Amino acid sequence: MNFFLETIQVLLLSIWFNVESAIHIFVPRKKKNIAGEIVLITGAGSGIGRLMAQEFAALGTVLVLWDINQEGVKETARLAKQSGASRVHYYLCDCSNKNEVYGVADQVKREVGDISILVNNAGIVTGKKFMDCPDSLIEKTVEVNTMAHFWTYKAFLPAMIANNHGHLVSIASSAGLIGVNGLADYCASKFAAIGFAESMALELLATGKDGIKTTVVCPYFINTGMFDGCQTKWPRILPILNPDYVAKKIIHAVLTDQVYLLLPKTMYLITAIKNIVPMKLGTLLGHYLGAFNLMDTFRGRAKKQE
Repeated sequence: MNFFLETIQVLLLSIWFNVESAIHIFVPRKKKNIAGEIVLITGAGSGIGRLMAQEFAALGTVLVLWDINQEGVKETARLAKQSGASRVHYYLCDCSNKNEVYGVADQVKREVGDISILVNNAGIVTGKKFMDCPDSLIEKTVEVNTMAHFWTYKAFLPAMIANNHGHLVSIASSAGLIGVNGLADYCASKFAAIGFAESMALELLATGKDGIKTTVVCPYFINTGMFDGCQTKWPRILPILNPDYVAKKIIHAVLTDQVYLLLPKTMYLITAIKNIVPMKLGTLLGHYLGAFNLMDTFRGRAKKQE
């Protein structure tokens, strides 16, 4: 195709894609049926992981729950059964350990079947300034928040590719889009998780595997205990998010094949502004929005979990 024809094609498709997007502001996207799909959620023992499990359960899915907290994941399994899951299986798995991920994944494939919806949700936060953070905690943050995604993809993506069917969900963070004072290791791990998810989505499209959908979720702080103590300067602009609301929005994004989900909606605007304004103005706006002091009162969970 020559330059002229290719340019015309891009211009026409650009117009159509914008029109299509505008239409869906008023006309809801059709939701897909995921009844019977096998859904694996990492970090399912508490917080958003538990709430997503209950939401997926109500849709008639088969659930596979992973966590390092046996009591927590067992309780999630009980709640998921009450919510209507056709089958629930739970496993202890330290997602920071590559060999353990591969071993438990093999067990899942033998006992349950091939995963068709993978939700990489497990995450940890140290909440320490970079120079105060022990090397071991920095390594653990990257292992759980980033590297675990590599190993779960390696374990479960081959079956999705063979069937050209599946959905990959990365629970990242708004801190993976904009740096935050006091969250250097966490931001780095979430930036990396988003980059990995985006690159893999393109790799799948480039190889013709358009039946495998991807969703990257970037929420602001969620009231699950993980960021206890953190305060927001302007709660009407950047509220601490309600966990039930976030879980429902994530499930809706999966059902409608939404590629990016930023919460709250103001994050779309803030992210866009960050990428176009001069650095000094960005710093000024960061001060105004409270980004320099978000972690000043951080406590976190009494015991940090995946």
